[in-house]
Amino acid sequence: MAQNELRKKPHEVRGPIALYKPKIRIDWEIEIESKGITLIDVVESLGEYINDEDSSIRSNTVTYLSHVIVTLPETTLPRHQIQVLCQFLCDRVGDGGAILGLKKLQCLKRFNGEMATMTLRALLEHFQDLMIRPHSQRLQVLELLHELMQNYRMALQTLGNEAIVGITDLVSGEKDPRSLMIIFSFLHVIMVEWDIADQAETLFDSVFCYFPITFRPPPDDPYKITAQDLKARLRNCIAASSLFAPFAFPQLIEKLDSTSPNVKKDVLQTLTACASSYGVAAVSNYSVTLWDSLKYEILNVQEEDLAEEALVTLQAIASRLGKGLNSTSQTPSLATYLKPILAESKKQLQEPQHKQAKPIGQILGSLGTSSSSAFLLIVKAIVPALLTLYQDADSIANQKSLLEVLVQLCNAAVALDQISDAKLSFSGVEHPLSPFKDRLFELFSQALMGTASEEVTFRIIALQGLLRLCQIGNCLQKSEVGMVVQYLDEIVLTADLGGRDDVRNEAIEALVTISKIKPHLIMDITFPAFMARLPDQPSEDQDSYIITLEGLARLSVERSISDTLIRRLLNKLESVLSNTGPATYAQALLSTIDYVLSRRDLSTDPNLSSHHEKIVVSFVSRAALASVNAGPQMLMEPATLEILGRLVGRIIRALDEHRRKSVALETYTFFVEPEAPFDAVLYRKGVPEKRRYTLILSTWILASVGSAASTLYTVADDVDLDRILNEITRLVLSETVPLIRFYLLKQLALLVNRSSAPRGPNDAFRIMQDPLNAAQIVDPSHSLDATPVIFWIAKALVLRLARTEEVVDHVLGLLSSKSHGLVSARGFAALLAPDEVLSKDNGAIIRLLARQRVFSICVPRIAKEFRAAQGFAKPHYLIALSGILKDVPTEVMMAEIDTLLPLLLQSLDLPDQDVKAATIDSLIVVCQESPKSVEGHAQSLTARLSQATADPKKDTAKVRFKALRCLQIFPGRGRVKESVLLPLKATIIRGILPSLDDPKRHVRKAAVECRAAWTNLGEPDAA
Repeated sequence: MAQNELRKKPHEVRGPIALYKPKIRIDWEIEIESKGITLIDVVESLGEYINDEDSSIRSNTVTYLSHVIVTLPETTLPRHQIQVLCQFLCDRVGDGGAILGLKKLQCLKRFNGEMATMTLRALLEHFQDLMIRPHSQRLQVLELLHELMQNYRMALQTLGNEAIVGITDLVSGEKDPRSLMIIFSFLHVIMVEWDIADQAETLFDSVFCYFPITFRPPPDDPYKITAQDLKARLRNCIAASSLFAPFAFPQLIEKLDSTSPNVKKDVLQTLTACASSYGVAAVSNYSVTLWDSLKYEILNVQEEDLAEEALVTLQAIASRLGKGLNSTSQTPSLATYLKPILAESKKQLQEPQHKQAKPIGQILGSLGTSSSSAFLLIVKAIVPALLTLYQDADSIANQKSLLEVLVQLCNAAVALDQISDAKLSFSGVEHPLSPFKDRLFELFSQALMGTASEEVTFRIIALQGLLRLCQIGNCLQKSEVGMVVQYLDEIVLTADLGGRDDVRNEAIEALVTISKIKPHLIMDITFPAFMARLPDQPSEDQDSYIITLEGLARLSVERSISDTLIRRLLNKLESVLSNTGPATYAQALLSTIDYVLSRRDLSTDPNLSSHHEKIVVSFVSRAALASVNAGPQMLMEPATLEILGRLVGRIIRALDEHRRKSVALETYTFFVEPEAPFDAVLYRKGVPEKRRYTLILSTWILASVGSAASTLYTVADDVDLDRILNEITRLVLSETVPLIRFYLLKQLALLVNRSSAPRGPNDAFRIMQDPLNAAQIVDPSHSLDATPVIFWIAKALVLRLARTEEVVDHVLGLLSSKSHGLVSARGFAALLAPDEVLSKDNGAIIRLLARQRVFSICVPRIAKEFRAAQGFAKPHYLIALSGILKDVPTEVMMAEIDTLLPLLLQSLDLPDQDVKAATIDSLIVVCQESPKSVEGHAQSLTARLSQATADPKKDTAKVRFKALRCLQIFPGRGRVKESVLLPLKATIIRGILPSLDDPKRHVRKAAVECRAAWTNLGEPDAA
């Protein structure tokens, strides 16, 4: 059938060939695969069309044949047929359509190197024709060439210069990014693997003509090719062979004169790649010339990032020249490179007050990290001169500049010490800095401890120098490191709490660093010194212990140190509790212990059981006894109870399930012995206020036991959640102390949210609908407002997406109430807000889409009911809206921006400062994410924001600051159209003027920046 199809008259066959009907291709594939015909028969049958005088018919016929080849299974064609077809298609490359078939053939296992060279020669012979074809066809040619280079590189390599010249001719003038990515890829293979000695310049020119890359991908580019992708591949080509050095270095140096920072950055990165890749001889020939060109970028810095790139390049050159050398090797190439650099450095350091002293230090430090050989040469040449100059320096400013250079060299020594190769190169020989160690130690020590405290920067530089000497292996003796530790201890312990803490912070960080390399010195020197400063009973106005505790807390990085610290702090806390003193001291000690434990994984801590006994059981039981005057009263301070609760919660969360269940049973009994004079608060009336404060601890324990809390209301497999919920509701509605009430509400939410009982959500919803009835309160006048109960139960339910629509409908219905509407509106702020107690860490059920679900229900309802609401109720809806928006993800809010924006504008008119601040936060997001949406409201919005900046008596500093920040966004690039803002410019600038004299400094600063943004609006230089 297929042969008959082929032998139809020309006018009958041209149609199917031109259209490549799938039916014919499938039929032929079946015939060829079943051995009914061969592909050679197909070619012969197409002979009159292949040789037709009409080039389009020839092209279509070859293309048609290629499509047939593509559809065949990989093992169908024998080797001799592949050979014949390859020869045939190579002869027909000029007719078009053959490339597709060749791409298929070269993928077959029976295709060989001989056929690959035949294919490449055919491509090169027809390169002029191929270059003028449409891009899609040129791309196919380049893809074929790339695949041949991948699969048959050894065979193609035998073509040598013939292939190199032909390929460079074939790819010249290409501009499409996809094609260039392929070209750079296979040219890199040739440059690295082939003998290119005779054609080095030709190859280099073929790629360097594209430097620098200025490509910018179009928006929504489907190919995702970036300028960085092209730059990286081009850079690899330029740095591929040392033979390119005579062409690359001079041309790259010339391009350093460009005025474009981007071009300069590309040049520097390419120089770095070349220096890292080329051979030592090639780099050495140009090293001094490169220094002469690069030093300008560093010594006369105009762009910081360019100076940093130039430093990287200098370092790469030194690394290459010092490759494989050690500190005792002969280094002629490296020494030749460093000689003019060191001469320039000495010259510039003669006048250290000049701005070149700092970049010289950066140059020396960068070069010093390149290799141990470079470091040795630099130290021998520079350090003696620096020490002499420092001794003769006549001012702190000059000494500071010189000291900075010394610290840079010490930094290099530390960096080298952390590199195994460099470290080995110093083994068995004296460290280059050892001859100068004593003098350096003396200089740094005098500058740190013998300089006035006002010279903060100078002292910090000296401190860093001492720290680096401690970090350099075997540089300082143990006693000398111990002396440094004593210096640092003194700085930390004698710091002024109200003064600048820059030096103190640096000292603490230095002690932390030393603790990692010499922990025993911290244990033997720092701990005794710090603990001696902690009083047993500080006076009311004595707060120096805060500095000491802060230092101890930040030092507790290593486990051995933190274990010792916790033991000593617990002993100190015992001593404090046995005396009468300020409760703030005990709180500070507890906070420090909590901070130390927060930096550890307690679940794997071997001391977890000890922490449970000594902290959880001991302090919780003593706090409970203190509530009945049988324990240390310091523990009954509300702030102390909160800190202690947070601490014990952290430890309980790390316990295993079994121990958490046993802890859960003590939620309200606090590990107190039965004979002790303490009774639980639950299910009792008339409990004294002091004992009710223990409910703060109950909340933290209940939170931290997680799912084990169910043991509280499960007896013999009978779940009675309803009873404990009713009791806690009763306690909330009768509690007069706000803090206790607040923690009881958290307890209520925890029990509702984490309940696994089937009726849990229903019981909670019933209580939410009628809290007074659940608490068995007959006369509402004898209880407090039940609105908080409603909202905390609502919070617990909506976070787990339980009865969400009913819950939200109920709380929205409260907004129209005259008596409870305002309180209810403020309750929405807590509905979705993150909470430290009701959190995932404590096992709370918080669904991923909870906030989105509540938002999607609330916003349409609020928008609708706001329009129909009475005058007194309208603010309620706006306050509720601001409470929801502050905790909703930006992308969720932006989906309803058209509905929200009018409501947000009206919210700015409300007197409530928290609402106004939250509204401005939402508007800032809107202006940043969707500036077009505010263009229609620009006049009214900017007017309201301007009013919110003007009067400190009317609006808080928080509101004024946020309003200025929001106003500043409008004229930003890519924001609201200039044509919309220009008519408002003069009015806004006048409105901002009062803020320039605002009593708060940060508001004044924001006003200056906001005025500058509006002043530049529409100006030519603003862009």
